Amino acid sequence: MAARRIRIGIDTGGTFTDVVAFDEDSGELVTTKTPSTPSNPADGFLAGIDKVLGLLGANGADIDAVSHGTTVATNQLLEGKVDRLGFVTNAGYEAMLEIARQSVPDGYGNSYFWVKPDRIVPRDLVQGVEGRLDVTGAEVRPFDEAGARAVARWFRERGVDTLGVCFLHSYANPEHEERMRAVLAEEHPDAVVSLSSEVLREYREYERAMTTLVDAAVKPRLSAYVGNITSRLRAYDEREIPFYVMKSNGGVLSAHEVVHQPITTVLSGPAAGALGAALIAKVAGFDRVLTSDGGGTSTDVSVVIDGEPTLTTEGSVGAFPSKIPMIDVVTVGAGGGSIAWLSPEGTLKVGPQSAGADPGPLCYGKGGTEVTITDAHVVLGRIPPHLLGGEIPLDVPAARTGVEALAERLGLSPEACATGVLEISAWNQANALRQVTVKRGLDVRDFTLTTFGGSGSLLLCRLMDVLGVPTVLVPPDPGNVSAFGLLTVDVKNDYVQTHVALADQLDPATVEGVYADLTAQAAEALTGEGFADDEHVFTRTADLRYFGQAFEVRVPVAAGPLDPAAVAAAFHAEHSALYGYDFAGDPTQQVEWVNLRVSGIGPIRRPEIRRHEASEWHVESDPPTRPVCFDPAEGYVDTPLHQRADLPPGARLAGPVVIEEFGSTVPVHPGFVARVDEHLNLIVTRTGS
Repeated sequence: MAARRIRIGIDTGGTFTDVVAFDEDSGELVTTKTPSTPSNPADGFLAGIDKVLGLLGANGADIDAVSHGTTVATNQLLEGKVDRLGFVTNAGYEAMLEIARQSVPDGYGNSYFWVKPDRIVPRDLVQGVEGRLDVTGAEVRPFDEAGARAVARWFRERGVDTLGVCFLHSYANPEHEERMRAVLAEEHPDAVVSLSSEVLREYREYERAMTTLVDAAVKPRLSAYVGNITSRLRAYDEREIPFYVMKSNGGVLSAHEVVHQPITTVLSGPAAGALGAALIAKVAGFDRVLTSDGGGTSTDVSVVIDGEPTLTTEGSVGAFPSKIPMIDVVTVGAGGGSIAWLSPEGTLKVGPQSAGADPGPLCYGKGGTEVTITDAHVVLGRIPPHLLGGEIPLDVPAARTGVEALAERLGLSPEACATGVLEISAWNQANALRQVTVKRGLDVRDFTLTTFGGSGSLLLCRLMDVLGVPTVLVPPDPGNVSAFGLLTVDVKNDYVQTHVALADQLDPATVEGVYADLTAQAAEALTGEGFADDEHVFTRTADLRYFGQAFEVRVPVAAGPLDPAAVAAAFHAEHSALYGYDFAGDPTQQVEWVNLRVSGIGPIRRPEIRRHEASEWHVESDPPTRPVCFDPAEGYVDTPLHQRADLPPGARLAGPVVIEEFGSTVPVHPGFVARVDEHLNLIVTRTGS
């Protein structure tokens, strides 16, 4: 019997590992979840494969490819678990990291004093090497090989085995950095090395250095993790199963390549969720969308316009800036495992600390000792007394005991305390959504909110009230949208080269030459990933600014002969859209080109989101109920429960009602109504709207 062609998407979260499998021949799509294994995420990954293969009645020979969204790099940076790093730069510039950008967060906040946080590399582990290039890449002073060898031995003798190298202007000429790597290979062969000219060929030495050091910091752990999974995948089949890892830019890359670009995975999981939600919302007819991905540890939000999540190169992960292209995601510590706690002033706080998957919330019965958001939902009856369709029973009395103790310290009833925990969580999520909209000149009320993730839809009605959004879309299997997104993304690599020039001094032939070089690099990578030449897709963009500005705006650059006037017109229009003004037609304001970019894309086949015919459906006359508290002043109300799988297109349920499914729950509050559309999405609006 011929092997089937099954593609599997696996997203590892803080609490659960989500799995989606797509049979390319039959079009069948299967979803499931399994508990995450924080001590070794690879165990949960492989357990997910076993589980979904069992559901499909398939075996390892049927696996066509596996795509993975991982939080290994993200969690390492968020938790600050950076092992000893060394930094090599130009002699005389050893204080580059200490000086940084001299920025002070939040204008000192409420304090008169601000203590600069520890640098990613302490000053005593920074070494300088003589040699200098100018802005064009021409050599001003020769590379001091003898000094470089002394530096390499210095790190070796101190046991510093992970190094980042960033020399001035190496984006224009990588020769000195490449010679430094060659020296390290001879003098310190065990060292893991990242070069800025390979990680980020852009100017601004501090950001380039930080991005390079973050790449070096996560390289050992990510390499070990990916290598572990790759070797264990061989147990499923003698052949090498294609294994892809999600990148922050919205594409995937083969595992054997991504270990050379580990920084590209720092927003791996959130990127997949945004892309999956973007496709689902677009098919449903919504082109301006906010995504809210609620997991066990955090909630990730982003903006989608015309089916495409917005991108940025100004992101950061925890305290570490990173200028790689990434989907513009804001993360807030408001997941199901986020802990409720009292500040020294006695006020109730929620997150960002999380109980995670182990020990988890009180109701998990695994030794958790602090009240979490999940415990508050359980006490209020908004989620069932079990997870994953009954696979994981919850200890409701333990949750209630914990909430009662916290409520007593606050002088509140248990219901008021639990509601307060959820209210703070809702406002935390709302503030994150305002960061990606209001702070960027967008009106949140012009968007449809798409909620997903295991905990993402539990507070949607309150978010509608707080934000004023008119509509919320909840996809089918919302807890698996990130894993589904992994099956919708193409192989993608980004290439950049700084090329600073005023528009009236721009040489189109030179620019076309740079684009040709970047395109050749992208083509070589796609060929290495197994894509034929006629499958290659390339997109060109450029970063432009008005002369004197310290920030750039990215605009598309059409293929074919360069048309600088058309690119400038696109820049004026985008600047106006972002900032409310432009200088088009003003001869005193010159446009300056800064960076040239090429993305190489290898397209994959996406699962089809099927359309279903509406059918007659009537609300059960006597559905099962559960006491649910939506308002502490009104207490518990016997609330109808409905299984989402039983709701056909056209079904309509008015709140109060709770809609349950395998991996998620949607409490519909009084004053709201949920209907099922032709793609089995839940569309939640206010009653009468």
